[in-house]
Amino acid sequence: MGTTREQRSWEADLSRVMTRPPIKVGVDTNLAEAAEKMLRQRVGALLVTGPDGQLAGILTEGDFAARRARIPFSTFSAPQVLGRWLNEDSLERVYAEARRLVVGDVMTSPVHSVTEEKGLTDVLRLMLDLDLKHVPVVRGGHPIGMIARHDLLKMMLLESTVSEEDSAADYTEE
Repeated sequence: MGTTREQRSWEADLSRVMTRPPIKVGVDTNLAEAAEKMLRQRVGALLVTGPDGQLAGILTEGDFAARRARIPFSTFSAPQVLGRWLNEDSLERVYAEARRLVVGDVMTSPVHSVTEEKGLTDVLRLMLDLDLKHVPVVRGGHPIGMIARHDLLKMMLLESTVSEEDSAADYTEE
């Protein structure tokens, strides 16, 4: 039994689906500047590089959102924004303080990444196992691209269009 076209496409190299060049910021970039870049570029994540250009972390929309976090030495949790604890009147204070933070203060690090030799199946497995929305693609520790969940949707649409064209061609060939 041979390999189907669908199996081959999901095992294909990552260059077919990854976004490049990756949209990056340095660890010392002001957080407000990084947020502006995310909005301007219409992306949900930025790759964060150190002074040597190596991947240092990732900054996502989720890093800006409120989330519940465990209170140290307690069984309770409380809301946090940008790693700062919140109470009823502190949201404005936290966001004002955030304007003085740099990306390195709130980024996720270490970041789960893949090398360009991996297949889409490997990336999908990593996304599912770790509940990731973005996976950087690196070469020698340097980011060369990014795969986001929406890139996988684009891949499915691309494959469905190709399959429809192939079916039509098969039908019309004599």
